[in-house]
Amino acid sequence: MVELIPRCTNPMSLKRRHFLRLAGATTGFGLAACVQRLATSETTPTPVAAASTPVVSPSIATPSPVNDQLRAQGIPNPPRGDVRLVVISDINGPYGSTTYGAQVSRAIALIPSWQPDLVIASGDMVAGQDRNLTRARIQEMWAGFDRAIAAPLRQANLPLGFTLGNHDASRAVGVNGLIYRQERELAAAYWNNPAHTPDVEFVDRYKFPFYYTFQRAGVFFLIWDATSGLPMPAEDLAWVERSLASPTAQAAQLRIVVGHLPLYAIAQERDKVGEVLDNADELRSLLERHNVHTYISGHHHAFYPGHRGRLELLHAGAMGDGPRLLLTGNLPRIKTLTVVDITLETATTVYTTYDVETMRVLDQNQLPRLVVGHNGVVLRRDLEWNELTPQEQASCIQRHSAAICQA
Repeated sequence: MVELIPRCTNPMSLKRRHFLRLAGATTGFGLAACVQRLATSETTPTPVAAASTPVVSPSIATPSPVNDQLRAQGIPNPPRGDVRLVVISDINGPYGSTTYGAQVSRAIALIPSWQPDLVIASGDMVAGQDRNLTRARIQEMWAGFDRAIAAPLRQANLPLGFTLGNHDASRAVGVNGLIYRQERELAAAYWNNPAHTPDVEFVDRYKFPFYYTFQRAGVFFLIWDATSGLPMPAEDLAWVERSLASPTAQAAQLRIVVGHLPLYAIAQERDKVGEVLDNADELRSLLERHNVHTYISGHHHAFYPGHRGRLELLHAGAMGDGPRLLLTGNLPRIKTLTVVDITLETATTVYTTYDVETMRVLDQNQLPRLVVGHNGVVLRRDLEWNELTPQEQASCIQRHSAAICQA
């Protein structure tokens, strides 16, 4: 059963988002997913219901039939959008690990069954950020990543768009410059090896694999180096501005930016300077100015589908070690994977997020309605400020000013 909230026809008077609720009557999983707002350049975005009939993008060939592991294992497969992404993040194990957990291996094996057009990895693919790691060990870690993650995706003909994380190639600096220079050099060497270059349609390789752009089926992707909370260099921010303003980016039907650290804190043990990007509000304004639809991040090891202003914020949960609790609410620690279905005509997205331990689908209505951190607030993406209760609003205003909370 699909329950749709009716579409509002006046784009100037409506709320930003509505939900598409997929009732899990046949699966028992309580399947629920949010419908994203309509992304427009000059008007208040119009919420629209996603089509109940899956649409296959004419620009993407339907993958060859695969063994339907999802059905065989009783795992829900949501209606397909024009473009489908599978988002994975923080898949690594303990420092120096060259292998991956059973849940990671299982999830990677399942990904072809969702038949995505693209897999997005939002960082921490290996277990570095340790100055005691030898050059040989770091190379072994990337070889392990290739065996367990990259090679299976290549064999399934699935393009991989990725951003580097702090455990892959941190740009943290000390008195002598880059602390993890060797890790950054070896990460770059792995990705620049022709055998490992991701099968994406590059627009600009700029400082690949740290900064680059590519496009896929009407969607423009920009990847930036969010491996540290330090301010991004001015020349790189200028490149971001130019890239997002380019004719190619602006002609795309949707724009998505991917980086490891989020803009705003959402998880326990990560609510502090250095665990989010510096100057978050300024970066958000930059993305909004160029009508970026969604910023996908990892690092906080907690799934939260939020928004701040006009920018959607997909905080991808960890699939590997160390899932964390959100700053608000009482949900348990959960390892997650998210399927994102995009409807191009209306610029809407639907998230279906799985607990990778059980492969049950999360009910996003059970997530907190807002999360207040040290550098701002993130609202759940179906809600606006004026839809919060006075008590919910007060939880932000007590920590920040009303102007910051309502921005």
